[in-house]
Amino acid sequence: MLKNCIMEIKVYAPKGVKGKICLPSSKSISNRALVLNELARFEKMPENVSDCDDTNVMLRWLSERPEVIDIGAAGTAMRFSTALLAVGEGTHVVTGTERMKNRPIGILVDALRKLGADIEYVEKEGFPPLRITGNPHLEGGELTLPGNVSSQYISALLMIGPTLKKGLRLVLSDKIISRPYINMTLSMMRSFGAQADWVMLDSEERCIVVEPKPYQARPYKVENDWSAASYWYEMVALAPNDDAEVVLPGLFMESLQGDSQGAKLFERLGVTTTYKGNDVVIKKNGESIDYLEYDFVEIPDLAQTFVVTCCMLGVPFHFTGLQSLKIKETDRMEALKTELSKLGFLLEDKQDKELLWDGTRTSNTSISPDEIAISTYEDHRMAMAFAPVALVRGSIRIKDPQVVSKSYPHYWEDLQTIGFEIE
Repeated sequence: MLKNCIMEIKVYAPKGVKGKICLPSSKSISNRALVLNELARFEKMPENVSDCDDTNVMLRWLSERPEVIDIGAAGTAMRFSTALLAVGEGTHVVTGTERMKNRPIGILVDALRKLGADIEYVEKEGFPPLRITGNPHLEGGELTLPGNVSSQYISALLMIGPTLKKGLRLVLSDKIISRPYINMTLSMMRSFGAQADWVMLDSEERCIVVEPKPYQARPYKVENDWSAASYWYEMVALAPNDDAEVVLPGLFMESLQGDSQGAKLFERLGVTTTYKGNDVVIKKNGESIDYLEYDFVEIPDLAQTFVVTCCMLGVPFHFTGLQSLKIKETDRMEALKTELSKLGFLLEDKQDKELLWDGTRTSNTSISPDEIAISTYEDHRMAMAFAPVALVRGSIRIKDPQVVSKSYPHYWEDLQTIGFEIE
């Protein structure tokens, strides 16, 4: 694992991509499992929990119970912890990095307050840090939220639903984004004995009812991470060898993770998927399409992977459903535009929710190609999506490479396993 003091690395590509990689377990599932385990009052930790930063901060505060909880840059942990602390006991302050202090959380706080939670802003209205005085006996009831808010807000509220005296009836207005993450949460809640599901409202499935039925203490095993798999799909797509192949154990075809949809989308970029038990085998077939349109509203975390892959393959694209990218670890829309412009790709954005590339290329004559360094903006997915660019350019510089620890701590070691060199 790279030390925190490393400011930049240079990644050199191998002559071919072939090998077997054990991916980290799913961060999304791990953090939900920890919340549900806590609410079920089960003493045994879930199996195969991720060792990434976002999960470690949850594990740390759940074991140490400090008065001030530092979430760092972990957005999922901030949102889930806020709801969990609201139905817990005692008073805590939950804080994080400077970037975290500028990531909005007002929608979640307002919703929790309507359910009876006692939450105060310590510094800036609408943003962390928060002072939360827990109450295990909140009334609950009905809430209405826009369907286009972060699914993490929705999941945080749903998971505490069974602990509320009246349960929770959550109505989602407008178009619902990231529905697979909501379904993941509901499925996991039911694994712990909850009664929670969609109900029809005005001929649409946009209301969720959670009954006031306590969770049951049960063992749980976390599956491996389909989001992390996307970078290996990218490497196979960009590999110089026609027989590129990577085996990824511990991934399920019938997965809780919405990002498993990425496998089908990568078929359009020349990568085939074969399922052998709980192993996924991905191979290059060289049959990429000439233009790609896709709505990422259900899988926004894969947007960076596909934007970079398409540019490197020379496949123009029009991607929609990207509205949540503005409030991630960084403004991912602007980050992609800025960093790809260094490589000569001019991207256009529309209405803060679409990205387009028409195939236009420019040459950056102010800096030699070997000196171009990709900034990562404290965003793990920027580092991991851009590292495979080395397969096309021969090498690539990545700034602040340690950011991968947020979700995939052993990413650089895994690259070296299949022949990448890191300087």
